[in-house]
Amino acid sequence: MIITDVSVKTFLTTTRRHSDSAGHAHPGPAHQVQQAMIIIRTEDGHEGYSFTAPEIVRPHLIEKFVKKVLVGQDYRDRERLWQDLAHWQRGSAAQLTDRTLAAVDVALWDLAGRTLNQPVYKLIGAYRDKVRAYGSIMCGDEIEGGLATPEDYARFAEKLVKRGYKGIKLHTWMPPVSWAPNVKMDLKACAAVREAVGPDIHLMIDAFHWYSRVDSLELGRGLEKLGFDWIEESMDEQSLSSYKWLADNLDIPVLGPESAGGKHWHRAEWITSGAVDILRTGVNDVGGITPALKTMRLAESFGMDCEVHGNTAMNLHVVAAAKNCRWYERGLLHPFLEYDDGFDYLNQLSDPMDEDGYVHVPNRPGIGEDINFDFIENNLVSTH
Repeated sequence: MIITDVSVKTFLTTTRRHSDSAGHAHPGPAHQVQQAMIIIRTEDGHEGYSFTAPEIVRPHLIEKFVKKVLVGQDYRDRERLWQDLAHWQRGSAAQLTDRTLAAVDVALWDLAGRTLNQPVYKLIGAYRDKVRAYGSIMCGDEIEGGLATPEDYARFAEKLVKRGYKGIKLHTWMPPVSWAPNVKMDLKACAAVREAVGPDIHLMIDAFHWYSRVDSLELGRGLEKLGFDWIEESMDEQSLSSYKWLADNLDIPVLGPESAGGKHWHRAEWITSGAVDILRTGVNDVGGITPALKTMRLAESFGMDCEVHGNTAMNLHVVAAAKNCRWYERGLLHPFLEYDDGFDYLNQLSDPMDEDGYVHVPNRPGIGEDINFDFIENNLVSTH
C-alpha cells in the first residue's frame, strides 16, 4: 500500500502534428518529439502510469514536491495526497502547475485500478460504459485542401458524419493565419458546415479567446441562427465579467471556462456569477481526475451540464462516471491526419469509436491505456 518511488521516463515518439507560433496544432511531415511517462511504484511492486510533456515533470519538480508528498504514503489516500501537493503551489505555482498535479493524480488513479484489477471509471462509480463523441476539428489553416476555406470545413464535416460522428466542433482561424481572426469568415464556415451536415447534427464552436465583447456577440447571434449547441472561449477567460455580459445577451449557451486557473473553486465563481450556461472541466485543466470530479459534481448541484475538455483515456473515465456530461471530445481532427492511427507507444486506441458515434470505455485495469513498454524502452531518452 505504501509508495516507495516516483520516477519519470522520457522517450521519443513520432507524430505528424506540428505547433505554429501561437501553439495551435496543424498537420505536417512526420517528426520525433519527446514524451514523458510518470511512474508511481508501491512496496509490493505495483505501478501506476500517466503520460505528459517532459517539462511538466522536470527532475526538480519530482524531487522537490512530488516525492516529498508521495513517498512513504498510502497510495489509496488520493484526496489527501492531491490536497497536500496542491498546497505546495502557494508561492510555487509558476513551477508546480496544475498539469503536474494532473500527471501525478492520474498515475495514482491508474495505480489503484491496476492494483485492484478494475477500470478507473468503475472505481469512481460508473454511470455508463459508452458515450457519444463529437469530432473536434483542428484550427483553420492556409493549407490547400486542408482547412483553408469554409468549403474545406464543409467537406470535412460531411466526412466526419459518414464516419459516425453525431456532433462536430469547429476551431476556426486564428493567428498566425494572416487575416485572422475574422467573425464573418467564422460564420461562413459555420454556415457551410450546417448546410453540409443538415439540421440533426450537433454543432459547436471554440473561438479560442481572440475576440472582443462586440465581436463575440456578433458571432454568438450568428450561431443562434444556425442552431449551434454552444459558443466556447470567444474571449480571454481572465475576464469573468465579460462572459457574464455575453451570457446575459445571448440565447445560445455559453460554455466555460477552459483555460482559466483556479480549479473547481474558480469554476464555482463562474456559476454563481451567471457567466456560463454549461460548465467546463478537464483533467489537465483543473489538476487531475480528483478535482475534475469535484467540478462535475459542482455543476450537477446547480442543475448544469459540465463538458470535459480534451481526449485521452483520463478524460474518458471522468465522462463515463458523470451523468451531466453529454459528449466526449475526440480529436483533434484534420483532413490530412487519421486520428484512428493512434500512438506508437500504445498498442491500441484508448478511445475507439463505433459506427454509431459512441466511444466505448476500455475495461482494462486502471486508466485503460495499453502501453507498449518495449517501444518506450527502445526509444528512451532519459530516466529520473
